[in-house]
Amino acid sequence: MAILLGSIADDYTGASDLANTLTKNGLRTVQTVGIPDPSLALPDVDAVVISLKIRSVPASDAVAAAASAERWLRQRGAGHVLYKICSTFDSTDAGNIGPVTDALSDAAGGGIVLVTPAFPETGRTVYLGHLFVGGQPLNESPLKDHPLNPMYDANLVRVLTRQSRNAVGLIDLTTIAAGPGAVKARLDAMRTAGVTTVIADAIFERDLETLGEVALETPVSTGASGLGLGLARALVRSGRISSGAATTADAIRPVGGLSAIVAGSCSKATLHQLDIAERSMPVLRLDPERLLAGPQEIAAAISWAGDRISAGPVVIAASAAPETVSRLQSLHGREASGHAIETATSIITAELVERGVRRLVVAGGETSGAAVDRLAIPAFLIGPEIAPGVPVLRTVGNAQGDMLLALKSGNFGGEDFFTAALAMMH
Repeated sequence: MAILLGSIADDYTGASDLANTLTKNGLRTVQTVGIPDPSLALPDVDAVVISLKIRSVPASDAVAAAASAERWLRQRGAGHVLYKICSTFDSTDAGNIGPVTDALSDAAGGGIVLVTPAFPETGRTVYLGHLFVGGQPLNESPLKDHPLNPMYDANLVRVLTRQSRNAVGLIDLTTIAAGPGAVKARLDAMRTAGVTTVIADAIFERDLETLGEVALETPVSTGASGLGLGLARALVRSGRISSGAATTADAIRPVGGLSAIVAGSCSKATLHQLDIAERSMPVLRLDPERLLAGPQEIAAAISWAGDRISAGPVVIAASAAPETVSRLQSLHGREASGHAIETATSIITAELVERGVRRLVVAGGETSGAAVDRLAIPAFLIGPEIAPGVPVLRTVGNAQGDMLLALKSGNFGGEDFFTAALAMMH
């Protein structure tokens, strides 16, 4: 299998978001969970998105995992590798965006790396190097309060400089609006001045198209799914895609079975989506402190679901308000409390699948990653879009047989996302 575009995603929901974007823009795409086992037969595709869980791990671990994925992609023909990050640039001053970007650049022989988390379709834009969410600076938006990687600085040049060993510059909107030639000239000048990592402004999709055309001529870029959109459209324009429009029909063939929703995200959007879901289906809200105290809360949740799931979808949520999360973190530590809740929700998810769930919605990046890992799903075909950034996924090669999933980043989707997702899974 020879591929044209490779991507390394720092979490599983972000990988689905990107795979969805690439598919919508004409690339046949498969999403793998980790580096594929040699025994896994992947379909013939234009792009492979390798899902990793490296957003919140130690930087050295993230670099090692990304380097292995990059080697696998290059060996299969990928001329360009996109390091897919969150559109809110979730990271601490220790990384991992800077260290991984530096390492991927080194592995490709150096050169300039374009970086942008802009994705106007979901309200993420970058202007003068500052990240905006729905018109608000990131540090003034509700998205600043990520439980693992809170973001209190909207200046991405400053953020990336703190975590990168390379010089970081900015290519502004005026230059980008002047077209690919102007961008390339500016990048050449920056490279001469010793700058190798460049934050790029983007307000409109046409800005992403310009950036994609320029980035495609380099070995590495870093960005959210918006940059993937630009890269995909550039590939299609280049005439290197011979398959025509990607198809999603095969990914939504009926699978039967039961349905369930598991939520671990504490985002404002997910909390509201749970309130709406409660009007039409049973919702169990777990007590995070009891989850941390022992297995009793997990056992109770599984029992609760077992009594109800044959009658229709059930929702099990470990989501909590930011103040509750902060209290838990102060008592138990940020990493310990996060890991305990991810482990608990993944155990519950696996038990639901054991009881016949074949249509599953998971909310939250870390929650999704833990669930998919416990289920040992090796890869996904990309189905139609439920909401911007969230497609239906069909499992490939997993022991439980065919399943349909939706892996939702916490802040994505409208208020009726959960019912809309299940309605698309037959």
